[in-house]
Amino acid sequence: MERYEILKDIGSGNFGVAKLVRDKRTGELYAVKYIKRGTKIDEHVQREIMNHRSLKHPNIIKFKEVNIYSSS
Repeated sequence: MERYEILKDIGSGNFGVAKLVRDKRTGELYAVKYIKRGTKIDEHVQREIMNHRSLKHPNIIKFKEVNIYSSS
């Protein structure tokens, strides 16, 4: 995540937290969802990613990318 500067927490839910970040290259702001890994969580996350990718609505933020990092 060296590409982004974390600015603040903007929310939390059952699977993780959302943070406001700034792209260091472009200055653009994004919401990033940080999710802990685990078998049960991975199933829900995969379904959520598929749903977010297909959403196209002016009141819903656009899905941009997925980054998977190892905690080790």
